[in-house]
Amino acid sequence: MNDNVTAARQAARTAYETYHYDGLATVSELTKTKNASTKLTEHTESAVYTDQPCHLSIEGKAADEQSASAASIAQTTKLFISPELTIKPGSKITVTQAGVTTVYTHSGKSAVYDTHQEIVLDLFEKWA
Repeated sequence: MNDNVTAARQAARTAYETYHYDGLATVSELTKTKNASTKLTEHTESAVYTDQPCHLSIEGKAADEQSASAASIAQTTKLFISPELTIKPGSKITVTQAGVTTVYTHSGKSAVYDTHQEIVLDLFEKWA
């Protein structure tokens, strides 16, 4: 690859991270471990990445339907994070941004770009 193209991509990525990333994410996965004393296989939550710079974007709009109790809201939550990280669907992602910490799960395939990757998130309820 041309050195100028590589330098331009690195400059674009540095600028993107400097001006967009205002949060930190910790990514966890369930791993199987064998309990030495019981000989049983157990699932243990393990942090794969900790304190990764990121940005959380929440887009929402009121839907056309409104019930007697409340209007329904359609909301999409996206995580913008380094493209080198491999974050598996189903991972637990804890994001702290603007002093608020929320736990999400990776709900689909990431869109990976030179400067970042975008991951659609859902609120984490429990491990599947």
